[in-house]
Amino acid sequence: MNNIEANIKIIRKRIKDACLRSGRKPNEVKLLLATKTVSAELIKEALVFENNLIGENKIQELSQKFPLLKNENVAFHFIGHLQTNKVKDVLKYASCIQSVDRIELVQKLDQRLRFEWKGIDVLIQVNTSYEESKFGVSPSKAIELAKEISKYNTLKVKGLMTIGLFSAEQEKVRKCFKLLNDLKSQIENLNLPNFEMKELSMGMSNDLETAIEEGATIVRVGTAIFGGRIYPDSYYWNEQAIIK
Repeated sequence: MNNIEANIKIIRKRIKDACLRSGRKPNEVKLLLATKTVSAELIKEALVFENNLIGENKIQELSQKFPLLKNENVAFHFIGHLQTNKVKDVLKYASCIQSVDRIELVQKLDQRLRFEWKGIDVLIQVNTSYEESKFGVSPSKAIELAKEISKYNTLKVKGLMTIGLFSAEQEKVRKCFKLLNDLKSQIENLNLPNFEMKELSMGMSNDLETAIEEGATIVRVGTAIFGGRIYPDSYYWNEQAIIK
């Protein structure tokens, strides 16, 4: 058994155990492979074990890996901050954009999608940790943004996404996940057009159990499967980082 196979087995057991403790079915939670800086060759090793959901943070990496993986029966989600000038590029590869967080981006996506005569699944990213270094719409403005997005029928909103607080104190992290679930319920009750609030993308290697306990349907795991990277997770999610 290689390291990736062993690591995936551990993650799947963690997911299963967290679901059972929470009174949930393990098949309610999807594992998304967070593959920033991971080579296509290593990703293929993980795909052997029926992991078919890949999340990329940067357009440049996504464009490089897509041709090498497009025949592997995978779905690509874009999970990083999306600049408006990269909209055309991301629509070439992603089946879902998890990081929609502002009306300017919505308008650019709609414009391009109309040009291409197609739609796309999206999640609204919410900054539940209230950190200036994180992207995402403020929780107090999330419902307002949802109402605005509902006016654009090219975007099919499937739920919400958040990056929890980077903290070893799980109860502080839990507050972020509880808040996202509460917002999901509030938006769901509005019965907005083009909204199907079934997904909560939250939880990573260090806090996936807490996220599952609070309703996560997608957990984004990279380090615990592929090993550590040169830079910590905070680099890839940091507003101050150079984004390509």
